[in-house]
Amino acid sequence: MKLHRGLRRWAVTATAACLAALGLAAGQTTAAQAAVACDVAYTPNTWTTSPGQGGFTANITLKNLGDPLTAWTLAFDFPTTTQKYTPTGWGANWSQTGTRVTGQNLSYNGNLATGASANIGFNGTWSGTNPNPAAFTVNNVTCGGGNGQTPSVVTSATSVSVNEGGTATFTARLSSAPTANVTVATTRSSGDTDLTVSSGGSLTFTPSNWNTAQTVTLAAAQDADTTAGTAAFTVGGTGVTSATVNATEVDDDTTQTQSLVVTPAAVTVPEGGTATYTVKPAIQPSANLTVTSTAGSGDADLTVTSGGSLTFTSANWNTAQTVTLAAAQDSDTTNGTRTFTVASTGLTSKTVTATEADDDGPPPAGHVDNPYASATGYVNANWKAKAAAEPGGAAVSNTSTAVWLDRIAAIAGSSSVMGLRAHLDAAVTQDAANGSAPLTIQFVIYDLPNRDCSALASNGELLIAENGLNRYKTEYIDPIAAIMSDSKYANLRIVTIIEPDSLPNLITNLSFAKCAEANSTGAYVQGVQYALNKLHAMSNVYTYIDAAHHAWLGWDSNFNPSVNLFYSTVAGASAGVDSVDGFITNTANTSVTKELYFTINSTVNGTSVRQSKWVDWNWYVDESSFAQALRTALIAKGFRSGLGMLIDTSRNGWGGSARPTGPSTSTVLDTFVNQSRIDRRIHAGNWCNQSGAGLGARPTASPEAGLDAYVWIKPPGESDGASTDIPNDEGKKFDRMCDPTYTGNSLNGNNLTGALPNAPLSGQWFSAQFQELVRNAYPPVS
Repeated sequence: MKLHRGLRRWAVTATAACLAALGLAAGQTTAAQAAVACDVAYTPNTWTTSPGQGGFTANITLKNLGDPLTAWTLAFDFPTTTQKYTPTGWGANWSQTGTRVTGQNLSYNGNLATGASANIGFNGTWSGTNPNPAAFTVNNVTCGGGNGQTPSVVTSATSVSVNEGGTATFTARLSSAPTANVTVATTRSSGDTDLTVSSGGSLTFTPSNWNTAQTVTLAAAQDADTTAGTAAFTVGGTGVTSATVNATEVDDDTTQTQSLVVTPAAVTVPEGGTATYTVKPAIQPSANLTVTSTAGSGDADLTVTSGGSLTFTSANWNTAQTVTLAAAQDSDTTNGTRTFTVASTGLTSKTVTATEADDDGPPPAGHVDNPYASATGYVNANWKAKAAAEPGGAAVSNTSTAVWLDRIAAIAGSSSVMGLRAHLDAAVTQDAANGSAPLTIQFVIYDLPNRDCSALASNGELLIAENGLNRYKTEYIDPIAAIMSDSKYANLRIVTIIEPDSLPNLITNLSFAKCAEANSTGAYVQGVQYALNKLHAMSNVYTYIDAAHHAWLGWDSNFNPSVNLFYSTVAGASAGVDSVDGFITNTANTSVTKELYFTINSTVNGTSVRQSKWVDWNWYVDESSFAQALRTALIAKGFRSGLGMLIDTSRNGWGGSARPTGPSTSTVLDTFVNQSRIDRRIHAGNWCNQSGAGLGARPTASPEAGLDAYVWIKPPGESDGASTDIPNDEGKKFDRMCDPTYTGNSLNGNNLTGALPNAPLSGQWFSAQFQELVRNAYPPVS
């Protein structure tokens, strides 16, 4: 059964100027005489929240250059007492005492072979200044000390290409701190004399700036020959180990005829949005070259908004310039096209074909804008019987909940559990007794290969490395689509929740091997697209893609890349953005729908609640504000204006005696937030069988503008995961976040998990959880 974890990972944009690379060259002798030698890149991303203070992300790459490691501890001291680990991090168990920060490997990345790297990091706050750490240790060995090793020159590239008449750059730094100032010179040691050092030929590194990369620029002289010359450059100096950079001239004299290079030749422009292509001459012009882009025949809503006339000189000719096209918002339902001619006097013109991605496309016949509007919900007889047998359960047992198709066997069902066709047949019966109102039935599509790649409790049966993507298509999606397409189900509104936990994991969790594999192979994206293609083809089937929750994607560094990934994935389906009816947040999670007693704009003594430990610099405090912001961003990206959102409210009520009745009167920031918040979890990163959680708002159509419905997707009483290791044949593993005795990790601030004890495997009935949810229901169960 699907689960969520609140996981924060900041995207880091690093420039060469802010890269602090620390060489770990010290030796450590163990019983096996293993020597520690490594290289660390410490990349800070710093921002200011008010004068003299702010936050930062430290993104660290630890590379093992010595003997293989089976465990490692990285440690360093902050240069100031005002630099603090928040605590939120990834890739290691982080802690801070005074200025000392340590990161111990996690279970999956303790083994580092020679040459292997671990990508780790954390978030922090600062006041005054935010200098980089000056030294590191690995396994208690001082970095850069011992063994008489000298610093090495580390370059950003070992080879570069230099356009004839142009330049190219690389950066250089030292692997560790020198004992005194070191001058590093870049000189041509052999090769084509047309290749020279243009700038940065002499760089000075000191004991304090050795970890800051500096730039070297190479140039290739314009000549008349047709040879692509090469040269080797030595980068080194006294007291350091040199490096070699090989340069290759990209000769432009073999092309005697000027032409226009236009990329790409076809673009898709979202209605109400823009798209671009680039233009440059093939060779250096002898005089200024003007290139125009003009609209030809086709849809007049497609126009050039910038770059319609570009000028290339002998100096800037090799830098591509951008032409921007726009598609006006209109009311038609046509994906219009138009050609644009890119031309310059005396040259052969090129053509770019633009296609509008229309967001007004007509829904399939019988397809309504909101499948929940004016409809009743299907009641799962299996779940109803279990709920009604629990104390107080009869009051909610007729509530519509989703059916989870979490493995291939779930499609057929068994003698004790209804399969897909049995549920659809039961829905037809319920619909017949329902009068004229339509009936909506919900299914969770949940069996991607490498499923739930960053956790264990909901691991699935299919693996990418074992033909999992093909099996997902042929043994899972195809049979589901074949059953749903049966004409006897045509009057049902079938809602499908597409692959919880999939696409968000590609944004935040690529440090996990299974997530990295899902990303590099394209299995998640291709699987989701295949499901959309098959399911959207049926007019009575509605598709909603899982979009995690605010405590997972609520930081800009996660939010914006997620919007881009959602768009590129859906736009790549056969019907493009029309393949989805909307997105769902909070699936199987307990994040509260609305915090009533503070907002993201609340302050305490002039300090934003974003700085509290609970909010942790997030931009959202609840699911409603997150879902609305996500919807707005998705529409701006190119999704249709009628895009709908769902929020899973099955377990986010947080009622009971602990529920606050008003805002705190405390003037202490963390106290104010903790006393005011309705969400009572120990940490927003906790997700498994949460103690104190309660049934939330009952399923409701159109509860607010932009939301299609509040829904119960995770059936209350179905476990998130086992609290101990339970052998099973469903591929589900033991995740310590479901263990109430576990003291946590960097993903939940090293807090207790808040999980209920004695939990069964995910998806199995958990009586204690159901009773907890009824006890703490809000609105209360009556």
